[in-house]
Amino acid sequence: MPQRTPLMAVTGSTLVLAAPASSPAPARPASARAGGPYARLFALPGTRGFTAGNLLARLPMGMFGISAVMMIAGQRGSYALAGAVTATGLAATAVVAPWTARLVDRHGQARIAVPATVIAVLGSLCLIVCVRTGAPTWTLFASYAATATTPNIGGLSRARWTHLLPREAHHTAMSFEQAADELCYMLGPVLAALLCTSAFPEAGTLTGAVLLLTGMLVFTAHRATEPPPAGRRSVRGPSPVRALFPLLALFLATGVVFGSMEVTSVAHLTGRGLGAWSGPVLALQAAGSCAAGLLYGTLRPRSLRACLAGLACAMALPWAAAATGSLTLLAGALLLAGTATAPVMVTAMSRVHALTPEGRLNEGMTLAVTAILAGIAAGSAAAGLAVDHLGTTTAYALPAAAALFALSVRPPSDRTRVVLTAGPRAPR
Repeated sequence: MPQRTPLMAVTGSTLVLAAPASSPAPARPASARAGGPYARLFALPGTRGFTAGNLLARLPMGMFGISAVMMIAGQRGSYALAGAVTATGLAATAVVAPWTARLVDRHGQARIAVPATVIAVLGSLCLIVCVRTGAPTWTLFASYAATATTPNIGGLSRARWTHLLPREAHHTAMSFEQAADELCYMLGPVLAALLCTSAFPEAGTLTGAVLLLTGMLVFTAHRATEPPPAGRRSVRGPSPVRALFPLLALFLATGVVFGSMEVTSVAHLTGRGLGAWSGPVLALQAAGSCAAGLLYGTLRPRSLRACLAGLACAMALPWAAAATGSLTLLAGALLLAGTATAPVMVTAMSRVHALTPEGRLNEGMTLAVTAILAGIAAGSAAAGLAVDHLGTTTAYALPAAAALFALSVRPPSDRTRVVLTAGPRAPR
């Protein structure tokens, strides 16, 4: 019997060796072939279940910060204390989150994410008790720092899509995940503010803790879609930091765009007596990004440089609109600016996947998120200084400058890799 020769193909800079199958591949179900790209995503068994848990657990990511500020400031009467506590939590997350992600890669999602979530929820509940009972100030910092063990649920979900789908379908899945991020960060603060003001000051934090734990339990219950743990070999390879370093600089600059735009917009509107419109106007930016993310998933992916060029142009629009003093023009400019952020994030996250060493995907994605959070913190602080010394209109130059800096960053090209595959993967 003649020996079969493996089929070879080149995708970008990746050499793919397709092992010859002994029997024809099973046909995909009609539900997977019909409909648009998103319908085909959720035709796979188990994807709807883990996505429902993912959304439940992700919503609190937009709730915890504002809930903590409103709770602490309302009970202790100090926004400075509230800001210091949340900043401490952010710093702790920057240190702890990559280690949590590394453990997830090594031991599996369910085995690590559930106990890590329990620790984070206990930290939130402890913060509520400490604030409510008038405990010493240091206990607030310690409690909120414990929430740093919260797993990167977006990274966990992206890792599942990567495990389940062939490479050509990753773009659509990453676009959906980016849209989900924007939706949750748009609705989370609104829900938190509503709960803290209409119910009781601790309601936002309490609800967020319940949603996080419930969502994570639902997410991890779908074990058939969970990627296999990498084991000890995951920590022996090269660190993702070295491979991702230029991309991390890009994510840091993108975070500066987000943080400075938010602070500047709130200050600009408040200074003109329109503070009540801050939430709805900022929500337009997130809505634009959410819609653009979903649309981008149905289109051919663009180069990262083209997406960054679009972002740099779009970030100049709010600066120009603010100079006119028109709320309508500013709202429209923020909506258009939002549509430019999703393609950047989707494409950049795809680069993270391409450059992250094997067995370290969750860690690589968490490093990207950590860089974004650090950029948001830096952008918020810089925008505050710019507003105080230069005025709100000039402060809009900061996100535009950060977008230009991101455009100047040159991410490394993907290294050629050899992958042995026998076709699209399916749930175990």
